[in-house]
Amino acid sequence: MPIADFKPNLLPLLYNSLKEHGYVFITFNEYLQNRNRKKFVILRHDVEKHYHNALKFAEIQHEMGIRGSYFFRMSDHYDEDVIRKIAGLGHETGYHYDDLSKCNGDFDKAIKRFENNVKKLRKITEIKTISMDGSPWSKYDNRMLWEKYDYSDFNIIGEPYFDIDYKEVLYLTDTGRRWNGSNIIVRDKIKDGLINEDIRYTKDIIDFAAGGALPDKILLTFHPQRWTDNSFMWLRELIWQNLKNQVKWVLVKTGR
Repeated sequence: MPIADFKPNLLPLLYNSLKEHGYVFITFNEYLQNRNRKKFVILRHDVEKHYHNALKFAEIQHEMGIRGSYFFRMSDHYDEDVIRKIAGLGHETGYHYDDLSKCNGDFDKAIKRFENNVKKLRKITEIKTISMDGSPWSKYDNRMLWEKYDYSDFNIIGEPYFDIDYKEVLYLTDTGRRWNGSNIIVRDKIKDGLINEDIRYTKDIIDFAAGGALPDKILLTFHPQRWTDNSFMWLRELIWQNLKNQVKWVLVKTGR
């Protein structure tokens, strides 16, 4: 992995490369309002920990006139002040839900937890969209919650795994600390749709954009805790993610 990857100073290079080649950056909500845009990138951020890393993303984008979607998980890192600041910069805010896995498959408890967490978030910001947390160590897929319930009943208008046409939209996620980690991703992936296994590093996205080798419609999913200028934190995340990837590879191979 190039030493510069997963550092915030690479983000303006990525955004500028895409902008220079005609891409418009939109939020997930904006995609839902108009699916017929010709050339766009949905910027999605699943904020699970180290909330201040997400704020760095939001500030960089704001300075460049870009808006993205930020989905917040209710973890020990939950920080209302950061959420307010990100919303105040004009970004979309949503809930990164992990309720079924946290409630050990109890659907009734999970939907109550979901409702309470959405209410808590709505006290400080608008919540119209949600995104699933992969929870790879749990045997419960959080998306299964919607086999029994309907998120529209909670005034939610969309969820990326259900409400994006991936036959038209290329899905790229930094899950596993690489952009082509389908062999070590347990849940944060799509089964049918556009993929590009040749894109591993962030620089690859930049090079593919420069060469006109990307489709016109893209979803980029970031996990901001992986992106830091702090050398110690960067190295710790690298080592820990590599260890997790080995375990996740076994889970994928065994069909968990």
